[in-house]
Amino acid sequence: MSAAAVSRGQLGVVFALGATQTLAWASSTYLPAILAAPIARDLGISRATVFGAFSVSLLVMAAAGPMVGRAIDRAGGRHMLMWSNLVLAAGLALLGAANHVAMLFAAWCTLGAGMAMGLYDAAFAALVRIYGAEARKPITGITLIAGFASTVGWPLSAFMDAEIGWRAACFVWAGLHLFVALPMNWRLIPALADRHAPAKAQAGAPVTTEAAPSPEAATPGARRQRTFFWLAVYFATTAFVTSAYAAHLPGLLGSMGAGAAGALMAAALLGPAQVMARLAEFGVISRYRVHALTTARVATALHPLAVLLLLVLGGAPAWAAVFALLHGAGNGMITIAKGTLPLALFGPLGYGLTQGWLGVGARIMQAGAPFVFGLVLELGGGAAALWLSGAVALVSLGSLFMLQAPQRGSGAQHHAAR
Repeated sequence: MSAAAVSRGQLGVVFALGATQTLAWASSTYLPAILAAPIARDLGISRATVFGAFSVSLLVMAAAGPMVGRAIDRAGGRHMLMWSNLVLAAGLALLGAANHVAMLFAAWCTLGAGMAMGLYDAAFAALVRIYGAEARKPITGITLIAGFASTVGWPLSAFMDAEIGWRAACFVWAGLHLFVALPMNWRLIPALADRHAPAKAQAGAPVTTEAAPSPEAATPGARRQRTFFWLAVYFATTAFVTSAYAAHLPGLLGSMGAGAAGALMAAALLGPAQVMARLAEFGVISRYRVHALTTARVATALHPLAVLLLLVLGGAPAWAAVFALLHGAGNGMITIAKGTLPLALFGPLGYGLTQGWLGVGARIMQAGAPFVFGLVLELGGGAAALWLSGAVALVSLGSLFMLQAPQRGSGAQHHAAR
């Protein structure tokens, strides 16, 4: 990430948020994949119950999202992100101490609140509150770093589970929030002492979201509501596909003929594909004025393309790898799109609250997708599951074509597209 692409003033913020986002994702969303089995074994419950508690955390996250977004719009994100470290640490400590199902669900409800306060939606809102319409590159920057959350989190959680047990692993993650992430958010995220101060002109200086309202905000309510509706459809449908494949990608590829080893090797390409796609997008937006809507359409089209290839060519290991690369690349860019599209279409004013409401349907779909997709995979096989995800992805793509990029001369919108 060069200084020409991201200003020196932004680099510290991008690094801090990238590092703390990596820790937050690794110790929350990515935790059940490794610890569900030992938790279930120790508590004498099924793995499905553990994942059910995790699904409840996503519903808590959905419910808390608008409140978190409104708070960041009002006062900036530094204190919210610091509070997220405390809440996530409390949830992890409660999880580590859980000795019955009620405590398990209480722990995941606490973690859900912390996830609403400290994952991408909150981090994106914090960046927009700091940099206004110029937040697109920092948003891409933190996703480049945090794209390695599963690469770091899964092996580290597995290592700690094997060496010190899952309970101690939860306590270690809690300690990392308190002694690593919390100081970083405190020292490196700018405080916005005066939320009504005018926007700063120099590169990398904090700006306020009251500056440069978007033309979309000034248009009739019906048009704004229509834009919000189609964007909400996009958030929800892409969340379904992402969540379904996060839980079932190896199983799907295995059912299509890749074999156990081939499916695992192909699935391992998911993370690198996401990061490489984000890096490519960062390079493109650093050199060309490509609107966020254009990159979102390209990203969303990759999953239906991958589905078509696998259905036509079959699930041999080589084609399974191509599928994982295409899906991973699209998914990596979609993560960025969910941060930059609301900024490009609505501008920075009220971004946090808008992002919070857009996340409600997405979290509900995210909570239900693994069960629905898994049921289709079990009853209908891999081909039926592919048809389902391909159809949902086409709805996502169609929703983007119902949206229109603002004209080039439209103030904040133009800057957001750069």
